[in-house]
Amino acid sequence: MLSTQNRPSTVVADPPLARLLFSDTRMALVWLLVRVYVGWSFLEAGFHKVQDPGWMESGKSILAFWNSAVKIPVSPAKPAISYDWYRGFLQFLVDNHAEQFMGKVIALGETGVGLGLIFGAFTGIAAASGAFLNMNFMLAGSASTNPVLLILGIVLVLAWKTAGYMGLDRFLLPILGTPWKTPTVTREIPHTAFART
Repeated sequence: MLSTQNRPSTVVADPPLARLLFSDTRMALVWLLVRVYVGWSFLEAGFHKVQDPGWMESGKSILAFWNSAVKIPVSPAKPAISYDWYRGFLQFLVDNHAEQFMGKVIALGETGVGLGLIFGAFTGIAAASGAFLNMNFMLAGSASTNPVLLILGIVLVLAWKTAGYMGLDRFLLPILGTPWKTPTVTREIPHTAFART
């Protein structure tokens, strides 16, 4: 049996460009602009849905979207959904009347993602959640701004350490013990240095 206890570990360093983009706080201003743009897009869409009874009460807005997405055209036109497994998933939600619950989840989720990104609170989690929402809308056949927001969300996830530096993450993440601590370099002294000769 191989033991990994005494085996030295190897840390693969990031290339300089990746360190600059995703780990250097000098890029925080760039990430602030990206964050606010993506966050505003989500907040605007979510706030509109939160005020709409079709999303928050009856769920008829999301139900209409699902019904349109799962419909298979009679003519040789291409259906909105390219993946049968996703069509099956949406049909399952329609058949089980999940529109009231999912309408609220989507409306509040978009609003929460928007607020998290604008204020820079748990930016990586907010960006990943937003990218997940974008991916679901794209899988259902809705392009709109979703592809651009998805790409920006992925980039914000990669930059999670510095994307919220000009925001609440500067205070929240260190409480959790994550970045922005100056690394201390320690040198390991072999145990034989203390042996008497």
